[in-house]
Amino acid sequence: MRKYIIRRLLYAALILFFVSFLIYFLMRNLPMSYVEQKAMQLAQSPGSQYSYGEWVDRLGAVYGLNKGIVPGFLSWWGNMLQGNFGDSWYYNMPVLQKFSQVIPDSMWLAFTVMILQYVIYIPLGILAARKQYSTTDYVITVLAMIGISLPLFFVITMFKLVFAVYLGWFDLYGKVGRNFPFLSPWGQFWDIVKHYILPVAAATLVSIGGGMRMTRTNMLEVLQSDYIRTARAKGLPERQVVYRHAFRNTLVILVTGLGSILPGLFSGFLTTEILFQIPGIGYTSYSAILQGDIPFTMFFLVFMSFLILMGTLISDILYAAADPRIRIAS
Repeated sequence: MRKYIIRRLLYAALILFFVSFLIYFLMRNLPMSYVEQKAMQLAQSPGSQYSYGEWVDRLGAVYGLNKGIVPGFLSWWGNMLQGNFGDSWYYNMPVLQKFSQVIPDSMWLAFTVMILQYVIYIPLGILAARKQYSTTDYVITVLAMIGISLPLFFVITMFKLVFAVYLGWFDLYGKVGRNFPFLSPWGQFWDIVKHYILPVAAATLVSIGGGMRMTRTNMLEVLQSDYIRTARAKGLPERQVVYRHAFRNTLVILVTGLGSILPGLFSGFLTTEILFQIPGIGYTSYSAILQGDIPFTMFFLVFMSFLILMGTLISDILYAAADPRIRIAS
């Protein structure tokens, strides 16, 4: 296992290197109007000590734009390994500083949705498998299909229309209300919770459909296995057969989902954050991209690539832990 992990880490580092080069190459071939626009803003700002042309040269030196693609990439890569991603052009602060400010909102949103997903779709999937072809099974299957079919932006729009516009229970957007500074600490806490209810509900509703279907399908396959028939023949209670013996073999489904949790926790729910204007990493990155903020955009793309690679590695390791039949060739 140790050799396997080391080998996968080396492969991941190599892949990340080439992905970073591809990102840098694409950014280098974007229209230079972004750099020129930033240089113009800096030159026209009060107290600027450099002219427009000097700012263009300085920005080119910082991001390796005054060199060839390969030397410029190696220079940028070296700075990146030192944790130096430059300053955000749009937010006027170091990229990592802005990232540390917005990532907690995305993590809380993603973590809450993740917990609700497992709490909802696993029991419902098991229940549908236990009561195959019954009314309960049909109702759960229909709910799963609705969750899979409905686009997230449509669900969010309907939630806002019904619960925010017609009923007036929640605000249309934002993380806090207008009276937030005047509330008590407990009131501020509940104000934030109230603003997160609709985003969490919408993201959870759309994401549980696939999990319910996978849980039901895998559970039906396990319940038809020979060792389950043997357990029932021994007179074990049905609840023990299902939840102690059969459920352990559905853990592979959980492992499958865990691989995508890591990117989700740090990348945020882009559509949800944009439509509700929650200041998480997804909404922040979207705004930076629209404004041509190359330093923040490059950081976000590289960081997402890193998380996807780590998530895949974690999934492979957990596969072996959840299913002893899986053997990893070292």
